[in-house]
Amino acid sequence: MKFLDRAKIYIKAGDGGNGSASFRHEKYIEFGGPNGGDGGRGGDIVFRAVPNVNTLIDYRFKTSFAAERGENGMGKMRTGKSGGTLFLDVPTGTVILSENGEIQYADMNADGMTYRAARGGNGGWGNLHFKSSTNRAPHQANDGLPGEERTVILQLKLIADIGLVGFPNAGKSTLLAAVTAARPKIANYPFTTLNPQLGVMYAHNREFVLVDLPGLIEGAHSGVGLGDKFLGHAERTKMILHVIDGTEDDWAARYKTIRREIEEYDADCNAAGACASLSTKPEIIVVNKTDAVEPDAWKERMAKLKRAARGKIIMSISAAGRAGITELIAGIEREFINQEKKNGQ
Repeated sequence: MKFLDRAKIYIKAGDGGNGSASFRHEKYIEFGGPNGGDGGRGGDIVFRAVPNVNTLIDYRFKTSFAAERGENGMGKMRTGKSGGTLFLDVPTGTVILSENGEIQYADMNADGMTYRAARGGNGGWGNLHFKSSTNRAPHQANDGLPGEERTVILQLKLIADIGLVGFPNAGKSTLLAAVTAARPKIANYPFTTLNPQLGVMYAHNREFVLVDLPGLIEGAHSGVGLGDKFLGHAERTKMILHVIDGTEDDWAARYKTIRREIEEYDADCNAAGACASLSTKPEIIVVNKTDAVEPDAWKERMAKLKRAARGKIIMSISAAGRAGITELIAGIEREFINQEKKNGQ
């Protein structure tokens, strides 16, 4: 299934049915009078968050949705049938935005959550409502009101516990495959990962959902590479795993570059509207491929990285060789427990 995390769609709630201008015509009833019924109410359009779906692909080709119109009122004081509610299912984690992206209407961050995005129009009154002592035979009836309509943007932000960030080819996909049952595409060229990949990691009696994001490069926050498109998926994570390629010469420089992109993303996002901060999330730095680094070089690079990390947790692994994976899983669980104690959970 193709991954799609953003879609623009047009929605139109149902119009209300027209009221009826009807009169009684029974043979033996003199001056029967009006008996026109009201029009039915138009159907609403309601978004509904559903689990086990992580793409907006259903809204790629069909981009216009309309709810049912209310039926017209009828004689014998019969009210028209109301239009049915149109439910549009979206993945849990979808944010519903205005057409220009500046207003957030709803954050569908829980399974089963609903949001009425467009209200159906009220049905028109039949002529029975207009009968009075001075107007015994009104021919007046109201038309139904139009349903609300708007264009909205659906923005999916995957819900995961841990987000993997780092440069392309840092080994994030290999790490995801090592700690979960996920089988992402792994190859030795930049931007192997084109879409976020999810996996579940188990630690004792706990489980953690990990998301591997496409590699970041310098300028990602402003749209360079793929990072700007997918950094939003890290907003809902509780922790960041910052993966660094151990075969690079300067780990500290690579770390600082990604941190700068995350901070710039936060700045741009907050300028456009409120969003979760990435730069303040708990972070574990994971140096990968350390089995390919000479001891002297490892010591020098690690010393510089520790100065740049300013006391953050640093762990060394070889995802391909599965060295240090058990210690990393334990470290992640321990950090989650510490954060829960800190937050009083």
